[in-house]
Formats: sequence, C-alpha cells, structure tokens
Amino acid sequence: MRVLVQRSDKASVIVDKKVVGKIDSGLVLLVGFTEGDSIDNIEYLAKKVVNLRIFPDENDVMNKSILDYGGSILSISQFTLYADTKKGNRPSYISALRGEESSKLYDLFNEELRKYVHVETGIFGADMLVNISNVGPTTILLEK
Repeated sequence: MRVLVQRSDKASVIVDKKVVGKIDSGLVLLVGFTEGDSIDNIEYLAKKVVNLRIFPDENDVMNKSILDYGGSILSISQFTLYADTKKGNRPSYISALRGEESSKLYDLFNEELRKYVHVETGIFGADMLVNISNVGPTTILLEK
C-alpha cells in the first residue's frame, strides 16, 4: 500500500464537471494498493497519516499533525502509484491491485481515517480532475 501525502490549503476533485469532494485546509492523499495489502496495512498507514507532523506550530516549525492543527482529508484512489517503467517508457501497472479488491481496501482505509478526521473522497475508478494547492510544497510518500 502506498499513500502520497500532500499538505494543502485547498483541494477538490471533479467528476463529469461536478465537484464530488472538496476540502479547505488539510491533507490530500493519493492512495494505491498492491497484492498482499491487508487491514493491518490500512490501520498502520491511517494512523501514520493522521499523526504525521507536517503542519506548522506557533514557531512555524512542522511539528503538528492534522489532529493538532485541524483540517480535513481529501482521499483519492490512484493505482498509478504502482507504475513500473523498468522495461521502457510505457508504464506497466501489473503491481497495482485490481478493481473490486482495491475498491474494498480503499473504502476500509477511508473508514479508518474517519475515526480521526473528516474525509472527502473522489469516485473510485472514475476519470477525475484533482485540483491541489500544495503548501510548502510538502509531499511525503508512505508505504507499508
């Protein structure tokens, strides 16, 4: 499981010209799954995300988590996090977990995050337009 975390002051996801998810301040998560991912991976990475200290404290040092700082999460499924270009310029996605299994894990991951913070999502499997205003820029890859 891979989660690309970006600190954001505004983010939205649009499907068929309609906003389906939107946050002001918080985190944008791009989430991908692979064979062997489990509920343990989900619980571990959800806790890691909400406790990741990448928000500024009163001294402008990245020392606060989203739990301390406040804000919401916009979670987007993204199988392309498992792109492999070792054999050329056309990415292979063989390592990405397929459809139904990945969709179930994505839903479980968002449910786990909702135990801690408000979560907005895109639509699994849809062609999405994701707008991210990345603060910092702060972008961190988490993997389990």
